[in-house]
Amino acid sequence: MNNLKLAFVALATLLMVTACNNETEKGITSNKKVSLTNEIDSVSYALGVNGASSMKSMGITEVNYPAFLNAFQKSMESEEVLIPEAECNQILQTFFQKAQMKQMEEMQASSGDNLKEGQDFLAKNKTEEGIVETASGLQYKVITMGDGAKPKATSQVKVHYHGTLIDGTVFDSSVERGEPIDFALNGVIPGWTEGVQLMPVGSKFKFFIPSEIAYGANPRPGGPIGPNMVLIFDIELIDILD
Repeated sequence: MNNLKLAFVALATLLMVTACNNETEKGITSNKKVSLTNEIDSVSYALGVNGASSMKSMGITEVNYPAFLNAFQKSMESEEVLIPEAECNQILQTFFQKAQMKQMEEMQASSGDNLKEGQDFLAKNKTEEGIVETASGLQYKVITMGDGAKPKATSQVKVHYHGTLIDGTVFDSSVERGEPIDFALNGVIPGWTEGVQLMPVGSKFKFFIPSEIAYGANPRPGGPIGPNMVLIFDIELIDILD
């Protein structure tokens, strides 16, 4: 079952759980108390939550619930529906094509803004006291210099890190989770691979990573990191594991 069908089934399940037996004009209400008394109840509710999340990730943020439930029930009961299935597929295809085009246009617009903002930030940042810039454009500042060995590009390392955007937005942090992470140094963004090799074990550096050696113009869709964004990491190298 593809994601679209799963999302629709999940939303339909949630609607069935919360239906008011057609007692209201809309046919359902989100204010009706739902009792989860058995496994099927819980599975149904979980499908509803996951389905809504899936649909939002596909750009569906508004739903006519009565129309959805009417079509779902009639289809399940093999009754005649207002729009044939083939036409429904075309409607959905057109909707998603439009949504994709809009997303691409928004990304292109923000990409240029982010690139200039990042370049301006790095140009000013490299003049700050204690900032070192490498040939790749990576900038760093030594917070604490350790006295252990330095890792190689192929090393497995244990680190604590705290990642933010230049506006201070936290997008990922092992520090906030309270647990360091192990990973292969050649399996991360180039800015990390280069930067962590500069650190003796026991060190803590702050890195300012240009988008070219971070996620570039194509970060993971829907995440907090936009195209061409500079990333800032506080990284503590705890150990080299190999």
